[in-house]
Amino acid sequence: MDDLNEKAARNRKIRHAVSIVILIVLFVCFIFPFILVVVNVFKTKADITSDPLALIGSHGFTLKNFPEAMKKMDFWRSFGNSAFITILSTLITILLASMAAYVIVRNKWKACGALFGMMIASMVIPFQVLMIPLVSLYGGVFGILNHRATLIFMHVGFSVSMATFMFHGAIHTNVPIALEEAGTIDGCSRWQIYWKIVFPLLKPTIATVAIIDAMAFWNDYLLPSLVLARKELYTIPIATQVFYGTYSTDIGLVMAALLLAMLPILILYMFLQRYIVEGVTSGAVK
Repeated sequence: MDDLNEKAARNRKIRHAVSIVILIVLFVCFIFPFILVVVNVFKTKADITSDPLALIGSHGFTLKNFPEAMKKMDFWRSFGNSAFITILSTLITILLASMAAYVIVRNKWKACGALFGMMIASMVIPFQVLMIPLVSLYGGVFGILNHRATLIFMHVGFSVSMATFMFHGAIHTNVPIALEEAGTIDGCSRWQIYWKIVFPLLKPTIATVAIIDAMAFWNDYLLPSLVLARKELYTIPIATQVFYGTYSTDIGLVMAALLLAMLPILILYMFLQRYIVEGVTSGAVK
């Protein structure tokens, strides 16, 4: 019996070790492109082309890629556009989705069930199916392309279904109805109950939705490229296209632009990462 227990324990240790090795390999494969960007951003174009894996190029360590990239892509204007669009789109999505989820969860109306069902169904429709009709409608019929407000409106429209789905699970599972009943007894209106009781309890889900949507809005290239045609409205992903020429591409400037574009999202993720797992699992059945 002791031999069987020792053999089972040994097999568990072997499986655990194999799992750790596999996870390390996957982690290295996943993080390698980012490491490659960080290494090559401090090298000249010739050094990147000749030996992209070298830690330091033959011409030495250089910082000139950053100011050149910022000047060429008009970084601060593009950064301002991206920040304005991302922050507003994320805030509006969180507010609308959390309020919609609260109404759907706390009311047993057939309209709420139908609306929630349509939201879930809309999540399986790929954006590529809708992009041509959207551009034709907003550009050809309404003539409201080349406006940041139009892009914000589209971002919110495409993201609110997923956010509502996540808030629905969180409210249904983690917000006891007894708290709302106590608030009603104390004289709170439905609006006060939402803001003072329900919304503060949704912090993990809010952080998760903020990370997911902010990353999507900040890194999005396709939708802004269809909506924003004027250079002064370019977001950072669109502005990086100036480094790609017909016959040549300055890889050093591209690396610098990519690193500058990644930094804000990385900083946001570091501040909110402790909420991610809690927010994703907050709507699970306990």
